[in-house]
Amino acid sequence: MEKGLTHYIWTHTRRQQLWILLIVALSMIPYFLSFDLPKQIVNGPIQGQGFEGEAARQMFMRIEYNLPFVGNVVFFPGLELNRLQMLIALSMVFLALVVVNGMFKLYINTYKGRLGERLLRRIRFELVDRVLRFPPAQFKRVKGAEIASMIKDEVEPMGGFTGDAFVAPALLGGQAATALFFIFVQNIWLGMIAGVIVAVQAVLIPRMRRRLLVLGRERQLTARELAGRVSEIVEGIGTIHAYDTTNFERADVASRLGRIFKIRYDLYQWKFLVKFINNFLASVTPFLFYLIGGYLALQGRLDIGQLVAVIAAYKDLPGPLKELIDWDQARQDVQVKYNQVVEQFKVDNMVDPAIQKMSVEEAAALAGTLAAVNLTMADDSGARTLEHVSVQFAPNEFVAIIGGAAAGGDALAEAIGRTVWPESGRISVGDRDLFELPESVSGRRITYVSSDAYYFYGTLRDNLLYGLKHAPLRDAVYDDAHLNFRAWEKDEARMAGNPDYDVHSDWIDYRGAGATGPEDLFRSVTSVLDCVYLTKDIMELALRSTVDPTQNEALARHIVGMRHTLREELDKANLSNLVVPFEPDRYNIEATVGENLLFGTAIGEELVGRAIGRNAYFREVVGRNGLDRMLYQMGYEIAENAVELFAGLPPDHPFFQQLTFMTPDDIPMYQQLLQKLKGKDFSETSDDDKHKIIRLSFAYIEPRHRFGLLTEELMSKIVDVRLQFHENLPDGLKGAIDRYDPHSYMASASIMDNVLFGRVSHRHADGPERVRAMVIALLSEPGLYDEVLSIGLEFNVGSGGRRLTQVQRQKLNMARALLRRSDYYVFNRPLPALDARSQEQICRDVLALVRDRENGNAAVIWVLSNTSLTDLFDRVLIFDKGRLVGDGKLTDLADNATFKELVS
Repeated sequence: MEKGLTHYIWTHTRRQQLWILLIVALSMIPYFLSFDLPKQIVNGPIQGQGFEGEAARQMFMRIEYNLPFVGNVVFFPGLELNRLQMLIALSMVFLALVVVNGMFKLYINTYKGRLGERLLRRIRFELVDRVLRFPPAQFKRVKGAEIASMIKDEVEPMGGFTGDAFVAPALLGGQAATALFFIFVQNIWLGMIAGVIVAVQAVLIPRMRRRLLVLGRERQLTARELAGRVSEIVEGIGTIHAYDTTNFERADVASRLGRIFKIRYDLYQWKFLVKFINNFLASVTPFLFYLIGGYLALQGRLDIGQLVAVIAAYKDLPGPLKELIDWDQARQDVQVKYNQVVEQFKVDNMVDPAIQKMSVEEAAALAGTLAAVNLTMADDSGARTLEHVSVQFAPNEFVAIIGGAAAGGDALAEAIGRTVWPESGRISVGDRDLFELPESVSGRRITYVSSDAYYFYGTLRDNLLYGLKHAPLRDAVYDDAHLNFRAWEKDEARMAGNPDYDVHSDWIDYRGAGATGPEDLFRSVTSVLDCVYLTKDIMELALRSTVDPTQNEALARHIVGMRHTLREELDKANLSNLVVPFEPDRYNIEATVGENLLFGTAIGEELVGRAIGRNAYFREVVGRNGLDRMLYQMGYEIAENAVELFAGLPPDHPFFQQLTFMTPDDIPMYQQLLQKLKGKDFSETSDDDKHKIIRLSFAYIEPRHRFGLLTEELMSKIVDVRLQFHENLPDGLKGAIDRYDPHSYMASASIMDNVLFGRVSHRHADGPERVRAMVIALLSEPGLYDEVLSIGLEFNVGSGGRRLTQVQRQKLNMARALLRRSDYYVFNRPLPALDARSQEQICRDVLALVRDRENGNAAVIWVLSNTSLTDLFDRVLIFDKGRLVGDGKLTDLADNATFKELVS
């Protein structure tokens, strides 16, 4: 990137800057005319100059010039107007000049705004492009939040300044010079006064603002550091809670905020002092104009029209002058920010852009062996992690690497995976250096997997297919309206120096996954999911997912029909009482009181959560039947029992896991509330207190909480009120409840709840697990299994994949790698979260999958955590203290001292 921002702007926007400067120059003509016209209006038709007689007339808009060699030429004879007509005509011309000047400003501001946004887009893209080309070691020295803050916030002012870089001094300087020149033309003394004040402002104010630049730089740096610190808190929240350092973090953040406050307060003080002085100087000039100009007018040395014109001209002088001073400050400020950003993004040993050039062609298989030649690796501290290692890996060879922690095998795998660059030596494929190969070759033909995989925010499917998205292979199909927008999008991208790739195109390399297209990609996906034993997990995620029945009509109908099949399966297993179904005319003993009362899922704001207790219609129905008194009494007894049982327990006591209707923090509040309500009748209780008590009853389940509060009378009353509630439901509330219907799919409920259409009995300790197994078995029918699994793949993994367990993340990482067809698979202790038995199962299945694929030439390099798996490999490498101390078949290494130590 260019060292100077102004040079950078001129390099990329030269043609546009020249065009807008031409427009600025043309705008000075009507701008000057708008200064002179008020004088003509005041002196002419208003004061009568040139209209001395009653019938006097003047020519309007007469255009004539005395041309050399031609003489006097009349281009337009003009119109003869009287005094009133001339006043109207000149006023209309003034109005026209106002419109013309406004149109010039509108065009100039719009054009420079678009120009600035384009360059801002260019700068941001270049910075992100440089991040993508950082050497791997650089990411250990920078914080992601600081990089994001610089790209998002710190370069923002550069976009705004781009349009003003050359236009502002030309436009504002031209306006100020035009106004000052006009004042000089009217009167030399008034012009000198204005000139002196302008000179003082132009010299004094910028000098005073230098302090603002220093404070601005400090503010920028401290804000960036704060962003990085907050990012660390978010990333390390588990450690913070584990070691009780939340208050230390609060102290650190408070200290940083205090420093930022001090800087910003100093900035405001100095800023408004400069503004006060600038405004004072600007206000002194009109005072001098009125005093001296009025004196000259009284002396007859200045007419009233000139004085009015001078004052009007000066009215437009401080604005451009102030903005010009602001422009100079902005120029220095953004130059400092630009220099800071360039310094942060100027990194040695950046990846050559040619290495990352996009290729839509299929990468040819790597020819020759993969070899490390005299390879030496070192960590950030300079300590050697690998010393002078030379080793070869042949195609179709399965190699295990074993050794203790930091023995050197991990470093070799990282080097082959290109996540760490060698300190010396080289890694070659055939006769080519691995690090000189384009990423379109190395990034497709070599797959590297470690345990610390990162997942992007999005669906499980997106992250699984991420390793196949190399290039846009098939264009997206657009209708006419979107096609025009796409054309505009491409043009804008090119003008901003961005690539015009379409992110909506199909980027998936189906051939790289062993598929011919979207139709059979799912077969490849299921095979790798089965290989790493992730299929069951995804089916579990699918059970917790919701489905839109309007988009999945066949699946919805199938699941509704499956309710009867589940009942039959439960009857066959003598488990008919394991699930209590929802029935319109019966109370479901395993569901909450609230679920029984609504007999559906609240989906509208009017009935969700605590809003239901304040809904007028709900309260009217419940009150009309006297159910409110019964629920109040029930809630009161729940509160008494809960306070009696749990009041003395610590908040982290396991008993609170059973307390679904109250949190540990609620206990003191309900203690006070019970004392307040003791002895009071229902009618004497306030609405707010009634709501607090009644809502406790909504979450009550008799088999779970066992307070003995659910009588037959109360259950019958709830069923009666339920029927009345739905019979007279207002139109405004009909969309607020997804009602339980045995013959229809509930869009607001999960697949599991739709299949069950009821609640699992709390009388069976292992009930939920047994029911879940039965449902998964039912959903595994041919034709249905793939559709449900596909729904599970739409599960959102959250930020960094945090909605998945560590085991699921590591399995998904393996599946993502195996989905690609590569020549070399490098597995660097990829499954440390799994137990030894699971690791062995997956290791066997992975090797079998790679061996059975159609080409059969892929090699596997696996750094093992479990040395007992070495018998699965053709060859074993043994590392110790950064050196290769053993290489050969397992039978040949039986006498190796290091091997004996590892397996003992």
